[in-house]
Amino acid sequence: MSKWMPTGLLVSSMLLTTVHTSMAQALPKERRTDVKTTESKLAYPESKKTDQVDDYHGTKIADPYRWLEDLDSAETSAWVEAQNKLSFGYLAGIPERNRIHARLKKLWNYERYAVPFREGGRYFYFRNDGLQNQSVLFTMSSLTASPRVLIDPNTLSADGTVALTSTVVSPDGKYLAYGVSASGSDWQEWRIRDIETGADTSDILKWIKFSSVSWTKDAKGFFYSRYDEPNAATKMEDANYFPKLCYHRIGTPQNEDALVYERKDQKEWSFGGSVTEDGAYLIVTIGQGTENKSRVYFKPLADPAAAITPLLDDFDADYTFVGNQGPVFLFRTTLDAPRGRVIAIDTRSPARENWKQIIPQAAETLTDVTHVNNSLVAEFLKDAHSQVKVYGLDGAFIREIEFPGLGSVSGFDGKPGEAESFYSYTSFTTPATIYRIDLSTGRSTVFRKPDVDFDPNRYETSQVFYTSPDGTRVPMFISHKKGLKRDGQNPTILYGYGGFNISLTPEFSVVSLVWMEMGGIYAVANLRGGGEYGEAWHEAGTKAKKQNVFDDFIAGAKFLIGNKYTSPARLAISGGSNGGLLVGACLLQRPDLFGAALPAVGVMDMLRFHKFTIGWAWVSDYGSADNSADFKSLLAYSPLHNVRPGVKYPATLVTTADHDDRVVPSHSFKFAAALQAAQAGPAPILIRIEVKAGHGAGKPTSKRIDEAADRYAFLVRELGMTLPK
Repeated sequence: MSKWMPTGLLVSSMLLTTVHTSMAQALPKERRTDVKTTESKLAYPESKKTDQVDDYHGTKIADPYRWLEDLDSAETSAWVEAQNKLSFGYLAGIPERNRIHARLKKLWNYERYAVPFREGGRYFYFRNDGLQNQSVLFTMSSLTASPRVLIDPNTLSADGTVALTSTVVSPDGKYLAYGVSASGSDWQEWRIRDIETGADTSDILKWIKFSSVSWTKDAKGFFYSRYDEPNAATKMEDANYFPKLCYHRIGTPQNEDALVYERKDQKEWSFGGSVTEDGAYLIVTIGQGTENKSRVYFKPLADPAAAITPLLDDFDADYTFVGNQGPVFLFRTTLDAPRGRVIAIDTRSPARENWKQIIPQAAETLTDVTHVNNSLVAEFLKDAHSQVKVYGLDGAFIREIEFPGLGSVSGFDGKPGEAESFYSYTSFTTPATIYRIDLSTGRSTVFRKPDVDFDPNRYETSQVFYTSPDGTRVPMFISHKKGLKRDGQNPTILYGYGGFNISLTPEFSVVSLVWMEMGGIYAVANLRGGGEYGEAWHEAGTKAKKQNVFDDFIAGAKFLIGNKYTSPARLAISGGSNGGLLVGACLLQRPDLFGAALPAVGVMDMLRFHKFTIGWAWVSDYGSADNSADFKSLLAYSPLHNVRPGVKYPATLVTTADHDDRVVPSHSFKFAAALQAAQAGPAPILIRIEVKAGHGAGKPTSKRIDEAADRYAFLVRELGMTLPK
């Protein structure tokens, strides 16, 4: 039930805990040699400095590693190779790595399912037998019928680096539209498969990013959003502007697709086209960057000549389409409700004074609503864990759905006239279990339950609340083995994100489980900038208020230390993407507070992030250095620009990937070069650059396991850990 963020920074929190990988065990012998050191400090590859200087509103800023932004140059390639030789050699030389890798692989080898869905009289679901690089899509005619493989993405490439990005079944159950991505890139190609025969049609759609598809009711074609064909040489770095909403008819070439809507005067607008369940309307949701606001236009599909009509055009709040009862549209919105509410708009009389409130704002944050069984299934966040309630279409409360404990749920999709739905439940110590629910009675039954080689009764999760410097109350989940002694000596990972209205909720991960088996504590802080407490919580961590996020994270670290969960020497901080920025900023602001840092695919150059791929879309959260006021606040915390020579920084393992076209790897390249040059202490500053990988989505299982083993081996050495027998 999570909202799709078309241009944001997030990959799933589980992926962020494993967001980069290495192939250290498979390194050729010449790359597994002992690491050379000068006394107790590593001898880093040379990172030349140039005299590049930029003028920002009268302030001169040096950028000596600008040359590392040229990702395809011979110089950058040589630098990457040298850094990888150092990093992989160092990590492969840690004795505990092989043992950690073996345990990760053993635990990871369990059957996993995604939430099923029903379309055209058939059921569809993803399943992974344990160690498959990519999950396989199955279909079956009934819940008791034998499943049949529809798409096995593991056959699309030998190394598992081609992934399915999205799948959408036609209303008649005849066709499957599916997107694929190579090496973790955001660029997708879409194809169409005949579900009965398993054969693909001739249709191939290219130059698609941040878009799904939506079939028309007649199943003759679908709406989707695309970009113009990019420059082949620079498609991984160039900014993405001016998408177009198009309609593709099955059996025709892409160059004949009908242009449905574009705005040549609005290069930053993005378009999502969705067809209502009754097939009567096209809903066009218009976003701008990652701003938590939207416009909504619509078009009656019965009349091909009908124009696309603005319905909500003020860009004053978020409006997420939930469903319709003929011409009456239901929306979840933040208008006059920063924690969310549901309203009804009659398109025949759409003036605001005619709007009706269906579900009012609650104390909890309303994150999603689905229209199933002629009712509304509403998911809330209550102190960062899931709460689900069912309401009538008139807003009358029907029931609350009970769950086993503090956890996260997703799913609850279905048809307005059908009572059947499915959902998953997970927690830090509970693998995702799939339930079938009869919404007419509220009764849930287990559909698929994984069998993982561990005893969940040996572990526990508690939720604590601590106070940030300005008095804000911040929640944090703390998970570990039962019977843990709070003696200040426990190795601890503090994980955070804090941005783009994204909420961190309890989620099972083999990676965090292995960490707890090793005797570690896994803590997740729910920082401002996220969406845990609604739009006000999000806005309190944006632009000039971004320092609040870092203050919240540092306060969380102090809480763990002050309450004797751990000590600075045993505390590591971790985060990916916007969370990589978080880790980079905090390790620079308080290098004395942490024993190790794991910034993954981070936004490290806050003065130039908006110049690459979709980076311009993040200005709504960060601001832009092109604005003089924003420039001052960005410069104050930008990781690249706050590295100081002569400081003893904690052990740091920077991770990125060569095909990351969300946060281009030059962010991490430049940051690692600067940190290595400045490091005054003996703690290592390493960077691992994975090949044929991107921002995290679609990463093969084998790569995730390898990377996790490297990260934990690094922490074992740098935090002075001794593994249990």
